[in-house]
Amino acid sequence: MKIDVLQDTTIGQEDYVCVKKMNHIYEICYLEHRNTICPIQKLDKDSYIVLNTGEVKDCNHIENRAENKLQVSQSLKRLRDYINTNVVDVNNCKWITLTYAENMTDTKRLYNDFKKFVMRFKYKYGNFEYIVACEPQGRGAWHCHCIIIFDKKAPFIPNKEIESLWGHGFTKTNKLDDIDNIGAYLTAYLGDLDLASCKENNISYNKEDIKEITEIGNIKLKTPKKFVKGGRLSMYPPGFNIYRISRGIKKPEKEYYSYHVIKEKAGLRLPTYSKAIQLTDIEKNFSNKIIYEYYNTKRK
Repeated sequence: MKIDVLQDTTIGQEDYVCVKKMNHIYEICYLEHRNTICPIQKLDKDSYIVLNTGEVKDCNHIENRAENKLQVSQSLKRLRDYINTNVVDVNNCKWITLTYAENMTDTKRLYNDFKKFVMRFKYKYGNFEYIVACEPQGRGAWHCHCIIIFDKKAPFIPNKEIESLWGHGFTKTNKLDDIDNIGAYLTAYLGDLDLASCKENNISYNKEDIKEITEIGNIKLKTPKKFVKGGRLSMYPPGFNIYRISRGIKKPEKEYYSYHVIKEKAGLRLPTYSKAIQLTDIEKNFSNKIIYEYYNTKRK
């Protein structure tokens, strides 16, 4: 599958679009060709059937996440959507980072330790929902970024108490105040890796993938930082779930409108971000143009 970035992000006024509303964040997606029926059916972990021809084909297994950046991008996009949909009031939330004292590289242990942490936390502070994302550091160690969402104002919890409930190392509680796109803020580094870590850990990269970050979310950094786009992707094991959510986490609702109708209905003006890509598969004689627009109604 070939992916080309297009310069023209224009959506026609009468074009049919999919709209996702995540509190004050709107996503508009236009597809040049829409397919409402899945063309394949998975038979097992190694094979699938093409429904219109009856052919049985082998699945292409990947060695690491860097070989399928589109898949990782989609995972991070879903994570952003979940965060923006469920973090309604930051006063009801805790954003906690859980790290290990040792160089812990066991992914099975990672989620098992987190599961036990959630049980201890609920026993102490009552019920809540959570969204957790796991991130590998340059040296291979893992840590968790967790958003805990209460149905009322979150209690004050000393960091030493959270460390005691975690029991494996260090914890840090961050504020989510003054961030108007929390999903983008918290997923900013899950795919990218800072340039210094890439050099220190001999992670290969292309010079054109280096980008300089001056702000995250809506917060300007005192000192710009350089990151390698997609530098962290090769560190995720095949099939590893970048994030997990509790049962009560809501999915963003999708609706379909003509482009001009949703713009007028929601009072959307200029997008805060837009992009257009062309997907092409020569072997399957397939091509599709996709345009995304994002609106943040807190930004004027």
